[in-house]
Amino acid sequence: FGVAPERGQAISTATSGANGGNMDYRLFGPGATIAFPVFVDGALFFLGDGHACQGDGEIAGTGVETSFEVEFTVKLVKKQGLRWPRCETQTDLLVIASGRPLDQPLQFATTELLRWVGEDLGVDPVEASHLLGQAVRYDIANVFNPAYCVAARLEKTDLTRAMSFRNR
Repeated sequence: FGVAPERGQAISTATSGANGGNMDYRLFGPGATIAFPVFVDGALFFLGDGHACQGDGEIAGTGVETSFEVEFTVKLVKKQGLRWPRCETQTDLLVIASGRPLDQPLQFATTELLRWVGEDLGVDPVEASHLLGQAVRYDIANVFNPAYCVAARLEKTDLTRAMSFRNR
């Protein structure tokens, strides 16, 4: 799922990029809030195949594909400045990024998570860097597609704990 890519590109949804796409990842599920950077008027949101389950990496080329019914709400939030899709679950903040080789999406996701924690949540950049250095978790969401997907994830409890130390 995602939105239209930038620069008027017509690309397959079988791959992924900053606009989303085939980012099959196990934490995208009920209750998750996902934010996409928007590159064109109207965003042109799309939603694809459903997975009943899937292991990390989608190494077999697919999850357990299934039909599904879904309810979702689309809300436009202007001037967010997102560079990669962000997700908030009940327990985590995460950014998912795509690219090759594997270190590229890891760097993209880490940088965007650092921006989120630092700029958007108001944590000092040095403190945010130290926090991620100690608490970030990486999930390899997909290595099957032309672009690998890596999620950089921060548990909300780690963020809350760090903020409480800061306020002492």
